[in-house]
Amino acid sequence: MAGQGGRRRRGAAAGLLAGLLVLTGCAGTGTGAPPRTEVQELLDRHAAALLGRDEAGYLADLDPALVPAARTEFRRLASIPLGGLDYRVTDVDPAGSGRATARARLGYRIKGYDSGPATTERVLDLAEKDGRWYVTGDRPVEGAPQQLWQQGEVTAVTGRRSLVLGVGQGRERLREIADAADRAVPAVGAAWPSPWAGRVVVLVPASVDAMGRLLGAPAASYRGIAAVTTGQIGGGSEAPADRVIVNPDAYGVLGDFGRGFVLTHETTHVATRAQTTAATPVWLSEGFADWVAYRGTGRTPAQAAPELARAVRAGNTPAALPEDGEFAFGGDGEAMARAYESGWLACAMIAEQWGETHLTAFYRAVGAHPQREGAVEKALRDVLDITPEEFTTRWRAHLTARLGG
Repeated sequence: MAGQGGRRRRGAAAGLLAGLLVLTGCAGTGTGAPPRTEVQELLDRHAAALLGRDEAGYLADLDPALVPAARTEFRRLASIPLGGLDYRVTDVDPAGSGRATARARLGYRIKGYDSGPATTERVLDLAEKDGRWYVTGDRPVEGAPQQLWQQGEVTAVTGRRSLVLGVGQGRERLREIADAADRAVPAVGAAWPSPWAGRVVVLVPASVDAMGRLLGAPAASYRGIAAVTTGQIGGGSEAPADRVIVNPDAYGVLGDFGRGFVLTHETTHVATRAQTTAATPVWLSEGFADWVAYRGTGRTPAQAAPELARAVRAGNTPAALPEDGEFAFGGDGEAMARAYESGWLACAMIAEQWGETHLTAFYRAVGAHPQREGAVEKALRDVLDITPEEFTTRWRAHLTARLGG
């Protein structure tokens, strides 16, 4: 499951500064703020030391009281194959006598997996003492997510097409998830012919509460959700990197089929990210991901869409395709299931009646539209040669035919 764009969930990175960082070379400026360039130079040094695995350099700008915690963070990060990390200071403002606040964007890439950085915004509190500036606090902006390595020791398992990073998880379980992700990647590639990275990064926190912190959202919203994908719609080479985040509680109770389905669904979101834009309705993005995950499994519509089947058999066939809000987490679970099932059957109908190449062409055409308004209508006309009214009528008839028995 994945939201999109402004609807998309949070990128997933967090600060690497444990606390007090000495801003060397900064002269005291009384009630003013340190120059932005000086803050940037400090963070550049800090990032370079981390990437170079230079522990002494990494600790050099820290207050001695914070060295033990910094060593712990440095050790945890050694498990993650970082291919890049940088800070970009965006603002420095005075905050009273001898104090200032800086904002910085932190981005990191995992070597061999990320074409763009995972990013977050940080707030740094600065204080001047004896002619030198210090960082006295480092925190995410309000609502920003936590990073996995802040939650404990990180275990990394590398698959053929996946990297699984876990906290509080046994290596055997992480290997099982990597194996499932390795099977998901080629399954997605077979259904989605457009170029994509062909690999996936999966994060497995210790609990659903920890999952919520990775997403910067209440855990209650995700208790029944086995996994979500973070990222940014329409992602180019500089778009924040996607992460599949597994809810260990919900994922753990699934059987082999369910686990494979979940990871194939989420991997589809990773693959289609560049063609998923603000013009793409959620019924299409989620329905297509379900279609890929069910493709070739032999599951019947009645097996795959039980909630919608009950509604159709009761004479409550939906009048229209679901709106975005019907996919919201934390609401009516049965209604959300019907929304997902409705989107899946719409995509399955296109694949069955027009062909799989028309389905993927339709998906790309919708995403290529400059805005939401008119996107589906134009793609229906250009790719499927049908009006929205005709499509809805055919979809409702398809529901009755497949689920009404």
